[in-house]
Amino acid sequence: MGDGHPVPGVGVAVLDEDRLLLVQRRHDPGRGLWAVPGGRVELGETLRDAARREVEEETGLIVSLGRVIWAGESIGPGQPPAWHFTLVDFLGSVEGGSLRAGDDASQVAWVRLEEVGRLPGPPSMLELVEVLRHVR
Repeated sequence: MGDGHPVPGVGVAVLDEDRLLLVQRRHDPGRGLWAVPGGRVELGETLRDAARREVEEETGLIVSLGRVIWAGESIGPGQPPAWHFTLVDFLGSVEGGSLRAGDDASQVAWVRLEEVGRLPGPPSMLELVEVLRHVR
């Protein structure tokens, strides 16, 4: 994965008042975990274009993007690591489309911010929720 280099990835924290749009990952890494919609940036694609594309592919929704609200990384186990993603998450809001699970998502749901921690998710989700509490 990534030919020995980190892979750029994006995510979008789509908010609807006190609810966050989450997808349950269908594939590894993170199969079964709940996270904001997102994925890999394709060659020649901007971060913003990749973020909008990933949300639409995974949730059926068309979003507008705000500012970057979180940046970090996900490094898998092993030596060399099984994966290494550098991640940039944007704030987003729904502009259109119809909610449905697609692409890499086995399920999609609106989850109240205070309930996000009850779902199995990557460690970065707790960091992101803490940031979102101060954004609203």
